[in-house]
Amino acid sequence: MTLLYHEIAHRIHQSIETGVYLPGERLPGVRLLSQQFGVSISTIVQAQRQLENEGSLQARPRSGYYICEQPWNKPALPSASSPPQRPMPVSGQELSLHLARVVNQEDFIQLGAAVPHSSFLPMRALQRSLNKVVRLYDNRAANYAFPPGLPSLQQQIARRMLASGDRLQPEAILITNGGHEALTLALRTVAEAGDIIAIESPTFYGLLQVIDSLGMKALEIPTDPQTGLSLPALELALEQWPIKACVLIPNFHNPLGCLLSDAHKAALVKLSHRYQVTLIEDDIYADLAYNGERPRSLHSFDQDQRVIYCSSFSKTIAQGLRLGWMLLPPEHLERATYFKYVTNLAAPTLSQLAVADYLEHGGHERYLRQIQTHYAQQVSLFARTLHKHLPEGTRISQPKGGFVLWVELPIGMDTLALTHRMIEHKVSIAPGVLFSASSKYTNCIRINCAQPWSAAVEKALISLGRECLRLSP
Repeated sequence: MTLLYHEIAHRIHQSIETGVYLPGERLPGVRLLSQQFGVSISTIVQAQRQLENEGSLQARPRSGYYICEQPWNKPALPSASSPPQRPMPVSGQELSLHLARVVNQEDFIQLGAAVPHSSFLPMRALQRSLNKVVRLYDNRAANYAFPPGLPSLQQQIARRMLASGDRLQPEAILITNGGHEALTLALRTVAEAGDIIAIESPTFYGLLQVIDSLGMKALEIPTDPQTGLSLPALELALEQWPIKACVLIPNFHNPLGCLLSDAHKAALVKLSHRYQVTLIEDDIYADLAYNGERPRSLHSFDQDQRVIYCSSFSKTIAQGLRLGWMLLPPEHLERATYFKYVTNLAAPTLSQLAVADYLEHGGHERYLRQIQTHYAQQVSLFARTLHKHLPEGTRISQPKGGFVLWVELPIGMDTLALTHRMIEHKVSIAPGVLFSASSKYTNCIRINCAQPWSAAVEKALISLGRECLRLSP
């Protein structure tokens, strides 16, 4: 006959397996568990000790029991890319607009667009700052904050950039309407229609849309899911083609999650100097390192002013604020500032005032420490669940920061058809073809893990596995 505390231990372990309790979280106290399971406190204590012996819980003095990271056999990493070695126009991006529209539909499980759910963002602290600046700066908030932007926000960004190894004057920062506009301004500043832009493969599909809208051509460079952009492949491309700029995400790449080493970053900057090519750095995920250590920016290695730095608050404060920023070499700053002005006059004044106040008084560093741990838990839970339900042979990325997973399904799987099947289930995913100018990665998908774990999310991942089986060649 099974002892009662064994049964309770089993039920708690099931809750850990299904994500009710996440790694790193504190298990509820013995009195609450006693009431929840309808058993005595002594039975709960025995169950906790059993789970501790099994490695599921860790006791911390005067603090309680915490959930341990559960060991598991991780799937293989996705394959290193091998895109066509020739420039080409960008095509096939129309589906991305549909993914963007789905974000606004509350009855969908949002696993497609890389947009954090509001519960992952510091909305209460931001609300306090918004209320404060409307109350104190009503006239100022109603006016334009012409480029380069509000000095108070420039100063806060400059302070934060110290953590990435960058020391700069606040007035060198150009405030933009999000990271998307920053990338657009960077490319408009250094290149023209018909020019060749080197990119990682796969890469963020928003970048491909920018390249397409400017009439430029993309040259995909092989990229490894752990080490990032291949320097030998980039150098070979620089020898063969008149490349105007190379755009990359060195810290927690979207969609692969890889992190360039400092040595790799330094070598990349030296390579750009040797071939006189501009590097455009998209550093939007750098604050979301799982180990809590913000990696250095590519820009911080730049002694020859070959790097244009772009970032945004959309992943760490709120995407609806539409605030990003740029750091440009002096020779490009005036031109980019003019393009910013003639495009839309200015970035939102109220957003700039609120974010400047929030960064100064809102406890942003404390928020980042919490969300870094939370995202690590989320990505691990999603990866485990996907590995459990997707077909044998599926490969899944192992990011070191951010909140997306790159999933490589078995050869022959049509993830565009899979995307349309999942829409019928009211679940959005991002098919791999969006992440390539050459329509590669037809058997890959990207999954957004910044959604609160729930029975509905788990059901969506199970449905994803079932549809994969139905579409298997």
